[in-house]
Amino acid sequence: VTRERIRQIEAKALRKLRHPSRSRKLRAFLEGRTT
Repeated sequence: VTRERIRQIEAKALRKLRHPSRSRKLRAFLEGRTT
């Protein structure tokens, strides 16, 4: 795996983390299923 590939993956992960609304929905969905 090249360094450039790693950077692309990190950028993708960071972009996902920058969407709190999406993660909040996902967390609410998961919590709703467990309880």
